[in-house]
Amino acid sequence: MKLKAANPFRNEQGALGIAPADGSSIARANKPWKVVIVGGGFGGLSAAKRLESSSVDVTLIDRRNYHLFQPLLYQVATGSLSPGEIAYPLRGVLSRQKNARVWLGTVADIDPDSKRVFLSDGAVIPYDSLIVAAGSETSYYGHNEWQKCAPGLKSIEEATAIRHKILYAFEVAERICDPVQRRAWLTFVIVGAGPTGVELSGAIAEIARQTLKKDFRSIHPDEAHIILLDGAPRILMPFAEDLSDKASRSLAKLGVQVNCGTMVKHVDEAGLTIESNQRTDSIAAKTVIWAGGITASPLGRILAGRTRVETDRGGRIKVKPDLTVPNYPDIYVIGDLAAAMDPNGKPLPGLAQVAMQGGTYAAKAILRKVKGQPQLRPFHYFDKGSLAVVGRAAAVADVFGLRISGFLAWIVWAFIHLMYLVTFQSRLLVFFQWAIQDLTFSRSARLITGAVPSDFNFNEELSELRTAPEIKAEPTPTSV
Repeated sequence: MKLKAANPFRNEQGALGIAPADGSSIARANKPWKVVIVGGGFGGLSAAKRLESSSVDVTLIDRRNYHLFQPLLYQVATGSLSPGEIAYPLRGVLSRQKNARVWLGTVADIDPDSKRVFLSDGAVIPYDSLIVAAGSETSYYGHNEWQKCAPGLKSIEEATAIRHKILYAFEVAERICDPVQRRAWLTFVIVGAGPTGVELSGAIAEIARQTLKKDFRSIHPDEAHIILLDGAPRILMPFAEDLSDKASRSLAKLGVQVNCGTMVKHVDEAGLTIESNQRTDSIAAKTVIWAGGITASPLGRILAGRTRVETDRGGRIKVKPDLTVPNYPDIYVIGDLAAAMDPNGKPLPGLAQVAMQGGTYAAKAILRKVKGQPQLRPFHYFDKGSLAVVGRAAAVADVFGLRISGFLAWIVWAFIHLMYLVTFQSRLLVFFQWAIQDLTFSRSARLITGAVPSDFNFNEELSELRTAPEIKAEPTPTSV
């Protein structure tokens, strides 16, 4: 007897069922409703977990096999945490959810009319409902060539590359004698004064002034020059002005120079060119980090073209109040990829909370549809507030309408971030790392790994150097 070969890219349930035109009650003849989720970030994972039901079959597709807790990515970039402490395998998260499967793959196209998702490896996945939570990427505002010299912070690879650049800069400064070159290597510029930029600049300042202050013999790490740039009139624009001012003062105490109202005109290996008050200046800096903005995932452009819907300037898809694509009630777009509006017509921010609530909403809407229940009311985002950490025991927070700063805000920030980590093991590991760091100022993950384009070529640059740099002279105390 000859067996027919199984199609490895076909679900066990077989052919697609067709939903009624009005999207109401579903008759499936015991075949689960097929839900495909693109993206395993906050929105996609929230939707998958909320869809734990025998009436649906969930396929979660992501080009990486892990869920990444992006709000703590800057701590990987500054050596506080290791990548494994803020990322967890998607299969591990969903292992007990028997109606969910995880596929490692990249979505290349979507056919909304035939209800199929196409992967770059040729696999074709049919769906009854589709949730697109593909996230965003760093925006260089039309200057993608700057990425080589000014990496963004959206992935583990970028975080470890930034960690490499920061720590490597101190190593090069230790070995070179030319004061101009040394100054350039000890200058760190962060472009973008949102929460990520503020957190990065504060962390680099603490590295220079606390973590590394006794580790070198030819340089004083605390002489590092940290500059935070932004085109806006103040830092942390989404926050209230008084919280922004407090954050600025906290950064100043750490030695961070804040330049607002400043536009970046050019970035290269030598540094960057800026414009402020109609005046152009250059900054010699070997380490430039880009935290200046985001744009929608390329999948957004593909989906917009297939469904013929409008996008905003950032490439985000303009969704209906129920987070569906116009004319396609079985396609939900959530998170950074969705241009959703609040009741006042203002765009919802690209925050983890927006994505998580959107994922939960989409999952509930699908389950109601499958069970023939009335539709949900339009999506309403419940704003729990905003948080930004500046440094050790210093933060600002606008939580449930309360504006707090300093140590109390830092405690709130730490608690909330710990609770949103997906596993208890991750929470425990991060808690202990933070406790050790706060007591000792030590950063255990100060590892220089891999290589980046800005690396100093010691063999070429120092081949003629015959003497080692002089041991730095400790400052002599003077009496007053």
